[in-house]
Amino acid sequence: MPDEIPAEFVAALLATSSRRGHFGTRLQYFHEIGSTNDEAGRLAEDGAPEGTTVVAGTQRAGRGRFGRTWFSPPGAGLYASVVIRSATAAPFLTLAGGVAIADALRKLTSLPAEIKWPNDVVIQAGLGRRRKLAGILAEGTSGGDGLQHVVLGFGINILRSAYPPDIDNSATSLEVELGRPVSTAAIFAECLAGIAERMHELSTGQSERVLGRWAELSPSSRGTRVEWETSAGPRSGVTNGIDVDGALLVRRGAEIDRIVSGVVHWT
Repeated sequence: MPDEIPAEFVAALLATSSRRGHFGTRLQYFHEIGSTNDEAGRLAEDGAPEGTTVVAGTQRAGRGRFGRTWFSPPGAGLYASVVIRSATAAPFLTLAGGVAIADALRKLTSLPAEIKWPNDVVIQAGLGRRRKLAGILAEGTSGGDGLQHVVLGFGINILRSAYPPDIDNSATSLEVELGRPVSTAAIFAECLAGIAERMHELSTGQSERVLGRWAELSPSSRGTRVEWETSAGPRSGVTNGIDVDGALLVRRGAEIDRIVSGVVHWT
């Protein structure tokens, strides 16, 4: 069963109500949960409307792309998932989520948050290194009539925490970068307001606005050397932006490769 929504979350949601639309209007809060994406997916299967949101203080089974574990210690981060039902918006949700989260962090903290394709929000750490602040995971469900729903999940590292050895050199948090505490509730509400804005653009055929803002927030999507695996073996090249479908473009000599999914190593 959901827990009582903390007073600070209620206040933050009230302060952003005019910009959030229906996002967060139906909200379930958990001190602890297995996965917010799983719970939001269950609610969506039961008919929950678009904008239904699940947020938790910690996850026992948080995950990222390719089933990787998302480190979700108690009280150290923000873990939330939103039900989306717009088929028009679905192809761009990961990119739109990145824009919404990065802009929210920039607005409330003034940190120069950037996006690394396709789903990481990062901070430059010097010499081309980037530390991860947040991640986005979109998981869709289809049926005989096409798309049923998408769950857009996001996790943000808020407080200083002892990260596992395998991510200690690549992760950071808002508290570490700012040197001061931040309001998790305010971050959460601003993220929902940003998602509402981007969803409006996508649902009204303005995907170019989302893609344009994404490009502005992702300097590494142009001119950065990357490596990736293909069925023909490893390849490398230099990023050349994204196309109208959100695929990463990489120049290899005179050729342009189009990367839709998979692991890209940034060098």
